[in-house]
Amino acid sequence: MSDVWKPSVTVAAVIERGGRFLLVEEETSDGIRFNQPAGHLDPNETLMEAVARETLEEAAHDFTPTALLGMYMSRYVSSRTGREVTYLRFAFTGELGQAHDRALDHGILRTVWMTREEMLACQEKHRSPLVLRCVDDYLAGRRAPLSIIYTHPSVIGVPNG
Repeated sequence: MSDVWKPSVTVAAVIERGGRFLLVEEETSDGIRFNQPAGHLDPNETLMEAVARETLEEAAHDFTPTALLGMYMSRYVSSRTGREVTYLRFAFTGELGQAHDRALDHGILRTVWMTREEMLACQEKHRSPLVLRCVDDYLAGRRAPLSIIYTHPSVIGVPNG
């Protein structure tokens, strides 16, 4: 039996304030890059729990998702290792909440606020092409209600939900 191909599921928070977008500057295997607060979906959590957790870990802020911005697929090939991964990203927009006095996640250097124009000027330093695409979709007004996302209770540990 052959292995089943599975994309890596990630979440991202697209947060705008006064025409600027919250990004994190992070160390990656390909050097220092910019990304939205984002990361992998963990076992036993919903997509909305994951994006709130990732924003807290990477930007030290609470985040309440209010809409699904979009679902995106992208293939990444590491320039260092040649390893190929396909990502399935669920991007959310929402409300940035309280700041917390806590260390940022391992590899996160700092948070920054950038305009779309500033982001466009440093595209080569984006973690993926989805960073700018998500901002463009946000600016275009794309939103879907969170009610279109369903998580069966078995995912979060409720048997026979």
